[in-house]
Order: sequence, then C-alpha cells, then structure tokens
Amino acid sequence: MEMNQYLEIFIEESKEHIQACNDHLLVLEKNPEDVNIINEIFRSAHTLKGMAATMGFEDIAKLTHQMENVLDDIRNRKTRVTPELLDVVFLAVDDLETMLQSITEGGDGKRDIAETVEKLASRGQIEIKGPIQKEGREDQIDSIARSTYDEFELTVLQQSTEQGFSCYEILIQLRKDCLLKIARVFMIFDVFEKIGEVIKSNPTVEELEEEKFDDHFIVTLITNETANNIQESILNISEIEKVDVQPISVQTIRQRDKNVEQTPTDDTTVEVQEMTTESVQRKNEPKKDETSSLKNTASKTIRVNIDRLDILMNLFEELVIDRGRLEQISHELNNLELQETVERMSRVSADLQNIILNMRMVPIETVFNRFPRMVRELTRELHKKINLEIIGAETELDRTVIDEIGDPLVHLIRNAIDHGIEMPKERREKGKNEEGTVVLKAYHSGNHIFIEIEDDGAGIIKEKVLQKALSKEIINEQDASTLTDSEIYELIFSSGFSTADKISDISGRGVGLDVVKSKIESLGGKVSIDSQVEKGSKFSIQLPLTVSIISVMLVDVQNETYCIPISSIIETAIIQKSEILHSHNQELIDLRGKVIPLIYLKDIYEVPGVKDTDDFYSVVIIKKGDKMAGLIVDSFIGQQEIVLKSLGHYLTPITAVSGSTILGDGKVALIIDCNALLT
Repeated sequence: MEMNQYLEIFIEESKEHIQACNDHLLVLEKNPEDVNIINEIFRSAHTLKGMAATMGFEDIAKLTHQMENVLDDIRNRKTRVTPELLDVVFLAVDDLETMLQSITEGGDGKRDIAETVEKLASRGQIEIKGPIQKEGREDQIDSIARSTYDEFELTVLQQSTEQGFSCYEILIQLRKDCLLKIARVFMIFDVFEKIGEVIKSNPTVEELEEEKFDDHFIVTLITNETANNIQESILNISEIEKVDVQPISVQTIRQRDKNVEQTPTDDTTVEVQEMTTESVQRKNEPKKDETSSLKNTASKTIRVNIDRLDILMNLFEELVIDRGRLEQISHELNNLELQETVERMSRVSADLQNIILNMRMVPIETVFNRFPRMVRELTRELHKKINLEIIGAETELDRTVIDEIGDPLVHLIRNAIDHGIEMPKERREKGKNEEGTVVLKAYHSGNHIFIEIEDDGAGIIKEKVLQKALSKEIINEQDASTLTDSEIYELIFSSGFSTADKISDISGRGVGLDVVKSKIESLGGKVSIDSQVEKGSKFSIQLPLTVSIISVMLVDVQNETYCIPISSIIETAIIQKSEILHSHNQELIDLRGKVIPLIYLKDIYEVPGVKDTDDFYSVVIIKKGDKMAGLIVDSFIGQQEIVLKSLGHYLTPITAVSGSTILGDGKVALIIDCNALLT
C-alpha cells in the first residue's frame, strides 16, 4: 500500500497525540491516582503506536509500546506515579517529538532510543502493594463491557423489552492497522441508525468523534433485528476485526453491576416511561446529540496544507494591488457604470480578504501549549513552586506572527520564573503564598492582539534600574531625574542591561530583553512594562492581527509617495512655519502643551526637489510608546490598504524602511518604519 498519501495526516495527528501526552502527564503529576488521566495518555500512546507501525516508523512504534507498558503498570497499580518516573516518560515524549520532526523534514524518523527504552523498562519495575488487576487487551475490553447504566437508561431498556424490542450490547473491534477510525465509526453508526436506536456508547460518542479510544468500543442498541443480522451488517464494513453481539436485560445488568441499585420515585418513573415510549417508537430516527453529530463533524472540517493558504494569500495580495489600480482608473475616467462595478468589486474583495485572513488565523494555544512543560522543568531545576495560569489560549493570531512570537514569550516567562518569583522560603518570610503565580493571558482588542505575562514576584526596583543605567552610561544624571516610572522600566530593554546580582544559566532580568523588544517591533508590535515592588511585574505585548495587508496613510514628498502605517499615527495637522520652535539645532512644535520634535522626510530619504516656499507645513504626528514626533510632508494623499512586500536581502540596510508596496498606478512606494525614526 502506498503510504505517502497518508504521511501528512500521520504527521498532523501524531503532533496532536504527542501534545495530548504532554498535557495529560502534567495533569497526572498533580492527580497521580486519577485512572482516567492515565487512560487518556494510554490511548494517545496506543493510537500513535498503531499509526507509526502502519507507516513503517519502527522506532516510534517501539518507544510508544514501552510507554504503554509503563502506563499499564501504573493503572494496574504495579507502579507508583513519581516525579522521577514522569521525568523518564517526558524524556520519551521528547524523543517522539524529535523523531516526528525528522519525519516532517523528510527524514526517516530513526533515533537511538535504546537508553530511553531501558529507562522506561527499569522504571516500570517499581512494584507496590495492593490488589493487582488482570492484564492484557481482553481485560480492557471486558472493563468497558462492564460499564454501568443510569436509571433512565435502565427504564428505556425495560420499556423496550416490554414492547417486544430486543436489546443488545455490541462490541466492535477495529483492526490494529485501521488508519481512519472516525470513518469506520461513522459507517457503523450509520448502520445502527437504520436498524434501531442507540441508547449508549462507551466510550461516549464525543470521545469516538475525537478518536479517544483504542481499537474497540461498546454500543447498546434497541432493535427488532436478530443478533446474526446485526453482526453480518457490521462485518460488511472494511477494517472490522471482530463483532460480538450479546443480548442484555435489566436483570442481567443489575446482577453484573451491584452498584446500580437505586430505584427512582413513582413520579420519576412515570415521566421516564412517557419519554422512553416515544423514543423507542422513533427507532429509525437518529439521535441529534449522538449519531447525527458524527455526520456533522465529518463534513464541517477539513485539513488544508498551510502552503496552499500561503499561495492563496499571495494571489489575493496581487488582487489587492489590481483593485487599487482599478479604483484609480475609475476615478480618473469618471464613468458611472465603471465606478459602480469597481465599488461592488471592492466590497466583494474586502469580504474575501476577511475570509482569507481568518483562514490563516491559528489559536495561540499552539504556542502556549509548550509552556506548562517548560515551567515544570524550571521549577524542578530552581527548586521553586510555581503555578502557571493560561487565559485566552483560544485567541487567534495570524500564522506568520505565531511562528515568530514563541521565542520572545519563552524568554519573558523564563525571566519571570528565574528572577521574578522568589524562593519559597523568601516568599513565606514576606507573608506570601510559597507557590508563586505566573499568568499568561491573550485577548483581542480592535485590530490587535494583546499578550500579557504577569508574575506576583518581587517586582522591579526603580532605583536599582536607574543606578545600573547610569553606571552603563545609558542615560545621564539630568535625564534620569525627568524619567517617568514607565520610562525607567523600559531601560531594561537596553542592550546588555541587567539588574540581576547574579546572572544564571536560565535567564537574567534584562539580559536578552533588547532582542525580545526588537523581535516584537519587527512584527509591527510593541511591548511595555508595569511593575510594583513586592507585588510583581507585568509585560504587555501588542501585536497586529496580520502583517501582510496593512492600512496606511499615503503622503507626498517632493513628488515621491510614501506609506505611513495607520497604527503608528496619532493625528495629522497643518502648522504655520511661525509656530516652529528651535532648541539645540532641533526644530520643535508645541502640540497642546507637549513639545515634540519635527522630522523632515525629504532629508531622511534625501529626496531631490525644489525648496518649499509655502507658509504652512503638513505634519503627521507619530508615536512609539511615550515618544512622539512630527513628520513633515508636502501633502496628504489619503488612507489605503496596501500589501506589504519585502525589499529583499540586497536593500535591507535602508534607513527607517520596513518594506514596500505597489500602488494603483503601478509605482512602488516605500513603507516608513516609524519605530526606527523614534529610537
């Protein structure tokens, strides 16, 4: 069988199962006695093993098989859940990630896993006292078959039997090499819908939809069909290994499960009987909350290669450029019919733009998911107690930004843990909870996404920051006396700046934060700090939702057109030359009590032209944090959405230029990097 067609599906589903293992292992560490969590991890490992074996990736299959053995010992109470044991299982998950990455990059997924397998095997030998359950696959199936029924379900079975229907528990076992289990589940439930009424599924239908089961499940069916007919109907579906149909009754269930002995009140029984009679009579109608949802789930989502979305985005960017050209031609020709057509096309393309941008949006949890594991390792290394709270992981962000934001967040969280949160003893002495808290929060506001990293640690000491800044000659004594709290905190973004008494291998408060700031600003965002001594610090990051299509103000400078991003503009103004102030060879204006410097774009970009003799200047007021400036231009052209194009490697040294675009008349216009002008 040709496996290349399934490789992409294998990679995507394997990533999901590996992430599920990571997440559930972290939960298991806090709830070591919770068998349900162990079962979830076991299912993910088991499914990954089956897929890897089918695809021929033997090392992954071998490692997950050894993980299964350890997990099986845990749930059978042969092995204790200890931090040391979880360290080894986490090590195995790391190996799985490395091998999957190799496969993603076109490799064979092979890796020397002998040491990890040996560690898993040795950790799995830790025996404990207590009742030992039966082992093996058949016992897993038997434990599912012994699931209990609530009183409502028992009444349904009782009423159905009295009306002449047959009740069955049906075990369906898929082949180990079954690739698309959800498709088989859908086909099986489709058969059940036609012959009867499903009243219970174990695992639940939701878990079956998400493939949260090994290779078998139990369905309780009410029908008029015989057991042989049911078995034959299911076995006609491919990749079904076994179908076991067993008749059941309320009496046999009560004998099998002694815990279900509660009898409802008479009023409840009457109400249930009325409901169940109608339910059984409509046996050919699928249940909306179970079997029908399988169809809906299968038809509403598809997997799309991200490269295809990139191609689609590139084509749409060309469409945006042509749209601008058509709008300009329409305006010049002043033809009513053409204008109406162009306006309609503009509205449709605007809707299309929103759809395409939304298709590229990815939940930020794809980045956030790595942090709980990282925090666990850091707390063990630093001997601290830290609780990581994640809020708003479902918030969506453009994939291009998602790919770049991970490293800055890693650095900020490591700083918060290493130099923000105190040691447990120190926290107790301060009257704090010995467990520190780091909150990672994301949310939308307008056309931006905000990410906040907040800790309840020692905070940033302003005096210490100023002293370090003065010693490194980042600022002078005169400037230091005029700085606001926010401006003082921003000093830690200076290159090589650190307030830490001892720089650790983990991080240093301030070490590398200049890189963090540069990365965020390169994405069109900004970062700010707020802190209170002994209460903690908060780093706030503001990012645009997308960086490929942006809104700009078009301005004219000596017959050259430039683009200024709207996100950097506060306002535009017309000023008289007589209003300009002069100080230390710098021209300034007084804008409602705030003195801001003026920057002549024609001088910055050395644009040739005739000297301006007008008595008025057109000014664009821009802002970056607390810094402001006025850009002197010849005239304002108007606001427009443009496609951001890179200048390439040859033109990167150009001062204060973040990219270029193609205007409606076919000319190339440079996009001004306002952040660079305000450094």
